[in-house]
Amino acid sequence: MLKLICILAILFVQDTDWNTNKKGVVAEGYDVVSYFDGTPKNGNEQFVTTYQGGRFYFSNQVNLNKFKEKPEKYAPAYGGWCAYAMAESGDKVSIDPETYTITDGKLFLFYNRLGNNTLKPWKENESELIKKSLINWQTKYQH
Repeated sequence: MLKLICILAILFVQDTDWNTNKKGVVAEGYDVVSYFDGTPKNGNEQFVTTYQGGRFYFSNQVNLNKFKEKPEKYAPAYGGWCAYAMAESGDKVSIDPETYTITDGKLFLFYNRLGNNTLKPWKENESELIKKSLINWQTKYQH
């Protein structure tokens, strides 16, 4: 019976609802580990892995290995959707992969197009917006 319960639990675990590009890669194909070095870099399909149903590219083998060791550390918050939009409306909004912040060791990505840089209002009330975005993410997309 316990074995059956474990199998059913695995079947019903929902993968993260990742924000992916046309190639199906998270963070517009950027190397999520490189953000933590202070310079976001494009990933390379030669260095790829899958985590919770999402595909991630890396710029080199070292970063790929770092991610494999601690994927939860490097994976972007809210599946890589715009953190500000997640806080304000709970909507999934695309991102500019070069507009980001790292707060308390977590990567947050933001929309930044047509003069609308959502990182700016995020920084004005970051702690409150983190709380709101987490609630919206959990209630709308994590079942």
